[in-house]
Amino acid sequence: MKLLHIDSSPLAGNSVSRELTRRTVAQLQATRPGTTVEYLDLAVDAPTHLNLDSLGFRLGADAEGLTEVQRRENIVSEQLVSQFLAADVVVVGAPMYNFSVPSQLKAWIDRVAQAGRTFKYTEKGPVGLAAGKTVIVVSTRGGAYGDESAADHQESYLKTVFGFFGVTDIRFVRAEGVAMGDAFKAKAIEAADVAIQAHAGEAANEGKAAIRA
Repeated sequence: MKLLHIDSSPLAGNSVSRELTRRTVAQLQATRPGTTVEYLDLAVDAPTHLNLDSLGFRLGADAEGLTEVQRRENIVSEQLVSQFLAADVVVVGAPMYNFSVPSQLKAWIDRVAQAGRTFKYTEKGPVGLAAGKTVIVVSTRGGAYGDESAADHQESYLKTVFGFFGVTDIRFVRAEGVAMGDAFKAKAIEAADVAIQAHAGEAANEGKAAIRA
């Protein structure tokens, strides 16, 4: 199994999402021996936000006539989308910032959202091209929002965008209320650990089923 581990929080050792993605990846490796992991730290190495040089995704013959800056940006986009498509499981650390995701994570999504690679348009509407993988979103929130909050443009956005890519197996490990005092934080992390164990167990069972098949 190929696993892509993505962190986006800039809080380093103080980040709850980073600790929980680490635990998630460790549990998945324990239940699926032989798992290979690629790590992407968007707080350290985020792509630039889309601009006139990076908005178009063109390589090979289509890249003729581009400036050197545009060619470099195309290479970055190609590396990121290829890495995403190659992964069987993607673990994404996504803290809630101002009701949405960190801009570093949004910049990564904008690079992998490529027509012809992760989705295509047809006469019947858009079709996702990244089916068959599992995305586990580690969602951390300072406050408490629940499942249906109108203020949630974090989990709802990620579910929408990965679904647009064709991913149907999208799971959430949520720790909310982590800024509401030590007791809330401890409960949130405890609940997240339960979810991590459940997802790891499901991954192990799916791996055994695949071997039997």
